[in-house]
Amino acid sequence: MEQVRRVIFAMPVGSDVEKRDRAIVAFTLLTGARDNAVASFRLKHVDLEARSVFQDARDVRTKSRKTFKTFFFPVGEDLEAVLGDWIDHLGGKLWFGPDDPLFPSTKVAPTNAGLFGAAGLSRDHWKNASAIRRIFRTAFEAAGLPYANPHSLRNTLAMLGEQRCRTPEEFKAWSQNLGHERVMTTFNSYGAVATNRQADIIGHLRSKPDSEGQTSDDLLTKMSALVSSINSALVKSGIGQNETPDRP
Repeated sequence: MEQVRRVIFAMPVGSDVEKRDRAIVAFTLLTGARDNAVASFRLKHVDLEARSVFQDARDVRTKSRKTFKTFFFPVGEDLEAVLGDWIDHLGGKLWFGPDDPLFPSTKVAPTNAGLFGAAGLSRDHWKNASAIRRIFRTAFEAAGLPYANPHSLRNTLAMLGEQRCRTPEEFKAWSQNLGHERVMTTFNSYGAVATNRQADIIGHLRSKPDSEGQTSDDLLTKMSALVSSINSALVKSGIGQNETPDRP
């Protein structure tokens, strides 16, 4: 998490293109949106007051054409400010409207050297996520860090949820915020824990009772039972049976 924040606040913001690029990385961490979705959002899909993004499959290239709402993950109000400043810049200085791209593609034009290069922003969406991945690669390399692709931020958010969520309901909400219908999709796709960390966590859980006097083993048992009941209900209703592992 700290590495991603370091990258974001090291990114330059002198030009419209640079402002857009920083907002893209901040937005991806705030929402966990997949790169192809990020490339296709419109301004109207973001509600800054509600701290939410409507991933409308009619306009947004979501996985499996799924429509759902995502609320900003609690990763920092400073990152929300980065996104808010970008949206203000689009609407104020650049006169973008609700149906215009949230992250417009780069306008390419001849330069003084006779070659083609970046010449500001267009009013078009990118046709795919290739440019999003290039932006991430450039940003991480400039910060002196190994390249982390956009999808890896979903892994970061899933691990953050495992640390912060204290009840099955909280983790269910966190999972839904990633666009998962089934909690086990989140666990199965992002649940790996390093062995040394595993030992530390289990030792801590066994020795620390919760505020109501229940041991954390009791809470883990309750979570397991809830996850099983949720998945059983989904299977019986036919919902989420075809949800695929969360890979790029």
